Amino acid sequence: MQFSKNEIAQMIDFSAVAGGVGEAEVEEMAAYAKKYQFIGAHVLPCYVKKLSELLAGEDAILVGAGIGFPSGAHTTEVKVHEAKLALADGCRELDMVINVGALRSGKYQYCTDEIRAIVDVAAGKPIKVILEVHHLTDDQIKRGCQAVIDSGAQYVKTATGWAPSGATPENIALIKSFVGDAVQVKAAGGIRTLAMLKELYRLGARRFGIGTQSALKIMAEIEALPDELVIIEE
Repeated sequence: MQFSKNEIAQMIDFSAVAGGVGEAEVEEMAAYAKKYQFIGAHVLPCYVKKLSELLAGEDAILVGAGIGFPSGAHTTEVKVHEAKLALADGCRELDMVINVGALRSGKYQYCTDEIRAIVDVAAGKPIKVILEVHHLTDDQIKRGCQAVIDSGAQYVKTATGWAPSGATPENIALIKSFVGDAVQVKAAGGIRTLAMLKELYRLGARRFGIGTQSALKIMAEIEALPDELVIIEE
């Protein structure tokens, strides 16, 4: 398989979700999002309105934000309200954090119901559910994936990027082997090179949450390739 630079950009959620991100960084990311036409541009909820204004007219770039970020430990009511506000401010996708503690405590129906509440609020807009796999056993990862499937959300996502690990080959392989084609897989947390993106694609990930600096480095790697074509062996 071979992919152009634009096709790779159309797999990347360009993300600035670290705690110290300010308005200058949001303005800079908007400019780069326009340049490379990443499929998504994701910020913390307080910057959604500003980013939406900066990307006005760029209909191909989906503005997104984290819900219940980064711990997932908010009440369902708070997450629902946060989702409504983010959508009103211009979000076209939502990446919500599952209640990690509830999942680890075996409250699987609670997790499913909470995700479904966000799915209902989104009214068809894509929901990506962050499991924060660093804190989970393999069985808990599978239970979280099942909650995502049962809720009607579109994606299962590995991590927020705030935990020590996330998008490892082992985690992507485990998730993909469990979900099959029931939901899509988004890899996030620790993707810093084109080689890593290629490996995770081979294992089944189709969207990639990547911080701004790492995403720009990956674009530079592609620009250095002959004809800017990325070869991914099946």
